[in-house]
Amino acid sequence: MTHQNRSQWDAGRFLETLTYFEVIPFLSCLKRLFTNRAKNKTETQGGSQIMGVILVAGATGGVGKRVVRRLIEHDYQVRALVRDAERAREILGEKVELFEADITLPDTLTPQLMNNVVAVVCCTGVRVQPVEGDTPDRAKYYQGIKFYMPEVVDSPEIVDYQGIKNLVQAAARSLPQAASTVLFDFKHPTDQLKETWGAVDDVVMGGVSESSMRLIEQAALFSGNVSTANSGGFASVRTRNFDSPLNLTEYEGIELRVKGDGQRYKFILRSEAKWDGISYCYSFDTEKDQWIDVRVPFEALIPVFRAKTLPDAPAFDSSHVYALQLMLSKFEYDGGLNPNFAPGAFALQVESIKAYGGATKPQFIMISSAGVTRPGRPGINLEEEPPAVRMNNQLGGILTWKLRGEDAVRESGVPYTIIRPCALTEEPGGKGLVFEQGDNIRGKVSREDIAELCLQVLEQPKACNVTFEVKEADSFNSFHNWDSLFSSLKLESGDK
Repeated sequence: MTHQNRSQWDAGRFLETLTYFEVIPFLSCLKRLFTNRAKNKTETQGGSQIMGVILVAGATGGVGKRVVRRLIEHDYQVRALVRDAERAREILGEKVELFEADITLPDTLTPQLMNNVVAVVCCTGVRVQPVEGDTPDRAKYYQGIKFYMPEVVDSPEIVDYQGIKNLVQAAARSLPQAASTVLFDFKHPTDQLKETWGAVDDVVMGGVSESSMRLIEQAALFSGNVSTANSGGFASVRTRNFDSPLNLTEYEGIELRVKGDGQRYKFILRSEAKWDGISYCYSFDTEKDQWIDVRVPFEALIPVFRAKTLPDAPAFDSSHVYALQLMLSKFEYDGGLNPNFAPGAFALQVESIKAYGGATKPQFIMISSAGVTRPGRPGINLEEEPPAVRMNNQLGGILTWKLRGEDAVRESGVPYTIIRPCALTEEPGGKGLVFEQGDNIRGKVSREDIAELCLQVLEQPKACNVTFEVKEADSFNSFHNWDSLFSSLKLESGDK
């Protein structure tokens, strides 16, 4: 190529690229200093921004507020469904997103409530308080637990049955497929998402192609202009390296929902933090102006370094995913040309990026109560039963309606876990736990331990579609063998 045929190379844009991706740390620090901007943290796994939201209903209650705290401590993104946002903010703090709604009023459970939600923890329940006039000197005791003669404030039928039914139906309409995890949802973007993707065009090797990733209605748009001048010919957008790599070992691959222009694109994953390390590539064709789903099996990824394949490179390590990338290039691999490529303007819309093929995990966790099947059960000695069983009728059929709420969850089609704690206490957590099924055990359990149990259930396939009772053991146990505890549970009758 002669000098006259060369296009003007943009050195400034080259430096911008290196600065954005912090290839030159000193320049990146200066940019943050002069723009008064803290380093962007690309959220990663464990329920955080790009892995979806955990919705907690009943978030200001005794168990709910502890569940929220545990989730936040483990870097999950949490949305709390509350009736009074001002009061909830005082209880839950600033790190949780609040959404004002009422499960007993289905019209308030709008689609916005479920945006990006991947699982629901339902800690709601009818409010029970001491009968008016009860004082500390009138306290009753059962199994060493202090209580006062109770009365219900709300209707158990409306809260514990109809409210639960409303919530699980809203969830069923919006939750993603149970065996997939949303990595990027461009239909419902977050503020952090806008700062995640940046352009890596052939300007890094002297070319003049230019692209960007910007949010449009219901999607992200990867677009720009590819030029073959200066021996260039590719444009791409790439995520900044995640602060902690994604662990996608339990999945089979990545699924893209895209609408393109008929050209062939590449999807690229990186399993090391290096800027210029090995990339693992997969080429896919688009259909002009048609939405399609593209599945990228991990086993089909091709290891590449600077457009040359590496036959001796290790297989892709899905336990450490540092970055994702989309590319349009005139080249395929090892100098071969892309058969579906044309220089000039291009456009690829992306609706979502998911990990697919994972094990089904619970998506609706309901905190119910031990004893829900005992009122009216033949052979029950009420004198041996907890107050809620003995007083079920006086309390508006509270346990009867909780059982109906459980049935609504089971019938919803959403993968679920129903936890039936024995008498809840304010005691410190840390005790060993006992799981049983059949609704026969009695005892007590700390709300702290139930909150920790909810956290564990979210990532436990063996807890899917089961109902069980739980009480504390006699001894403290700083380490729970969760896998063993959940392995002891049997699926609900009729489940497969």
